[in-house]
Amino acid sequence: MNERIKTALQEAGDTTALKAIERAAGGSINESYFVETAKRRYFVKYHADAPARFFEIEAKGLAHIRATNTIAVPETFTFSDQPGNGFIVMEWLEGQKTDNTEKKLGEKLAAMHQSIGDRHGFEEDTFIGILPQPNGWFSNWLDYYRNRRLTAQLNQGIANNRITGRRRKQLEDIIDRLEQWIPADVPPACLHGDLWGGNWITGPQGKPYLIDPSPLYGDRHFELAFTELFGGYSARFYEAYYSSLAPDENYKNRKPLYQLYYLLVHLNIFGESYGSGVDAILKRYARK
Repeated sequence: MNERIKTALQEAGDTTALKAIERAAGGSINESYFVETAKRRYFVKYHADAPARFFEIEAKGLAHIRATNTIAVPETFTFSDQPGNGFIVMEWLEGQKTDNTEKKLGEKLAAMHQSIGDRHGFEEDTFIGILPQPNGWFSNWLDYYRNRRLTAQLNQGIANNRITGRRRKQLEDIIDRLEQWIPADVPPACLHGDLWGGNWITGPQGKPYLIDPSPLYGDRHFELAFTELFGGYSARFYEAYYSSLAPDENYKNRKPLYQLYYLLVHLNIFGESYGSGVDAILKRYARK
């Protein structure tokens, strides 16, 4: 592994002596490392069997969010999607939360959500976890969410035999009638796309940073719904966000259908431990 990390650092232009290499927390998909050289500290993620363009898409997603000039993301130094040796090298960030960290996170996320595109979707396909996420451009949110989010996960679940029988019929019924709950005409806000509580971190001076994006333009309530699914966000975060952008009056009615997408993703990646959460939402909205 040391040689692979040296190769990654050379790609980043750092040939100085290695001082430390330690395993770091970094989710369930990649091997993650804290690396210190005589020059600086790095965060290196490595994946031997990553899909094509996996780290390229991550780097582009970070650059996309950085370009909004609203919320911080880590600097990317280099990446590679070479088969058998995929990696991305970023700056190492660490810091302690302050009384204002989560307030700032709410304010900055609201600012990012006010960066509005002219269409829904994204310019290229991305990933959600390790799963491919098809995108493309759509003139309205309803069509994008139906075709590129729920239907994509339905097809994935059929292929891996995790969406079958009654579950499949109920999901197909909801997709067919999605216009009853999901609006077509909403501002296409810039979204992180995978904003569970582990995808924001605290940097120096308590500054919040977003990591591991799966970017898109869409309904900002889609993002908010995911922040409420697994936790990781305080009342102070929501107070700060809502002081800038109040929720739509119909948000509560469509929130479970936005959370459904993320539960389907988890079902398709991790298996039946997420099945009961999926089925509870299907039972609430399906006719069958």
